[in-house]
Amino acid sequence: MNLQAVKAIYLFEMARFFRTLMQSFISPVISTSLYFVVFGTAIGSRIESVEGVSYGAFIVPGLVMLSVMTQATANASFGIYFPKFIGTIYELLSAPVSFFEIVVGYVGAAATKALFIGCVILGTAWFFVDMQIAHPGAMVAFLLMTCFSFSLLGFIIGIWAQNFEQLQLIPLLVITPLVFLGGAFYGISMLPPVWQTISMFNPVVYLISGFRWAFFDTADVPIAISLMAITFFMAACLAVIWWIFKTGYRIKS
Repeated sequence: MNLQAVKAIYLFEMARFFRTLMQSFISPVISTSLYFVVFGTAIGSRIESVEGVSYGAFIVPGLVMLSVMTQATANASFGIYFPKFIGTIYELLSAPVSFFEIVVGYVGAAATKALFIGCVILGTAWFFVDMQIAHPGAMVAFLLMTCFSFSLLGFIIGIWAQNFEQLQLIPLLVITPLVFLGGAFYGISMLPPVWQTISMFNPVVYLISGFRWAFFDTADVPIAISLMAITFFMAACLAVIWWIFKTGYRIKS
């Protein structure tokens, strides 16, 4: 493995991130604060607790997942799309760098950025609510797996997209609605039975449920199923990326 090539790609992507560090840092803090003001204060004052947890604390895992998923997808998709847009991807493909090293560099950088945002939001949450993390190891594992899996998804979107409109299509019209409908701000058990059944077809439900279990030892679905869901999702993304580089889909043409 050419570690120098991976390091070069990784550092190049991280440098772009640090050039807008204030925007990357302040924006999630302000957004999270607004969510806590609107949901935690306005709605939380009317809802004493959900599944034995104060509503303000209950929405923290959902807020972290919302930001991590969207940031990982956006950073990875833009990271690989921009070289396609300006044509420098051909220089990368002609260099002595394997497809695996390209993916590790771009996906690793996007996952690192998403992890940073997730930690910032988690730190911000402690200014608003008191909470304990029941399973810290599981929380870190779920957070890392989510960062990497959605960075892989973003990489796929960046390869697939042919313009900036398509680049934003899936994150805005698919991922964000699925997160909002996936129990980020409510428990699935609060829904009528028919909607509980429909929600089980939303893959984000399993990710948020597993992440919330790591915080409060309570979940909408069994933790084993959540682990299986995110593992399957990551494996599916890896398979698609392998196929993209094997066939040269929207890369070599």
